[in-house]
Amino acid sequence: MMIFEDRYNRLLEELFARHPSVQNKGFTPGAYKPGLTGMRQLDASLGHPSRQFRAVHVAGTNGKGSVCSMLAAALSAAGLRVGLYTSPHLLDFRERIKLVERDGWEMIPREEVFRFLDGQDFEGLSFFEITTGIAFRWFADRKVDVAVIETGLGGRLDSTNIITPELSIVTGIGLDHCALLGDTRPKIAAEKAGIFKPGVPALVGERDDETAPVFEAKAAAAPCPLFFAEDFEEESFGTDLTGPCQAVNLHTVLAALDLLGIEPDKEALIATAARTGLRGRWERLCAEPEVICDIGHNPPALEINFRRLRESGRPLLIVYGIMADKDLAAIRPLMPPDAHYFLVSPRGERALPVEALAARMEGLRCTACGSVEEGVRLALDAASRIPDCILYIGGSTFVVAEAIGLFDT
Repeated sequence: MMIFEDRYNRLLEELFARHPSVQNKGFTPGAYKPGLTGMRQLDASLGHPSRQFRAVHVAGTNGKGSVCSMLAAALSAAGLRVGLYTSPHLLDFRERIKLVERDGWEMIPREEVFRFLDGQDFEGLSFFEITTGIAFRWFADRKVDVAVIETGLGGRLDSTNIITPELSIVTGIGLDHCALLGDTRPKIAAEKAGIFKPGVPALVGERDDETAPVFEAKAAAAPCPLFFAEDFEEESFGTDLTGPCQAVNLHTVLAALDLLGIEPDKEALIATAARTGLRGRWERLCAEPEVICDIGHNPPALEINFRRLRESGRPLLIVYGIMADKDLAAIRPLMPPDAHYFLVSPRGERALPVEALAARMEGLRCTACGSVEEGVRLALDAASRIPDCILYIGGSTFVVAEAIGLFDT
């Protein structure tokens, strides 16, 4: 077993090295390959697994991972074998590719990943194309009844867009990845609406004056039926995903289930994280002191998270780090002014160095830390002396991933 583990780890390291991921390298030419040609060729070489299962396709700026997991939880409770493909991963590459059934969930086995990668030549393909190929082939092999597929970036040119789903969903639209998707919400909405397919119902989670005309025009051009979640009856209840936007996500999912003809299982939705293994969405890592982590990293997500923290009225400690390509100028005014910040730079070349981050935090009480581990340790020490405080960890998926690893040990 140890020999296999070593071979598996080396093969995975080679995958990351030869086919760098956007998660690690950013949107460099080697990591980001827009367009569907490479993915279609890979899919053909694998026997077209993308055509061997029913699917629901989900795009959006924020909330799409939560919507995917809620859908998987509800569909599995209806007795379906559900493939779940999401990104990025936090602790284990295999988190991206899961099988969710009524009695639990599992990640793709290491042996299946190894079998797919061993001895194969994927020259010219991106990390995400290869990962998508692994997911589609495994879902087909496991004969899933339906796969819930999250786009990686945008929609129109995303590798996942070779599928023809039974339902297309677009969650909230915000300004992120503007250099690639457009510098306005309508332009970004147009890219997300690129997953609309002729005759396939499309559901949009939020209607607003800026983006609704875009979705309507894209649906008419497809053509496909278009629905907005707000036009469906609303039911409100809490789930184990407790973030600020989860009520909107839940309403989107309930509308999706209505369109799919699936009776929602309330208990399954309430236990979404437990049923699917979803982590890092306003997740409580510790009760005393209360420690919350969230992978929200762009201005729309952080505005909501920071507002919720401020409105708690409790003393705030924040472990914060950011990627160098994120819009810190837009994020900085959103940050709670009375919090004590423990600034960190997570591992990886995309991270903004802590010195550069500290230089842009003028007016805030900050402690620069040498690592995420040091930042968490110092913040926990400070929290032990402040009654009823909240310790929030976020700003980057990488910060959250390192922090979860510390609390899980």
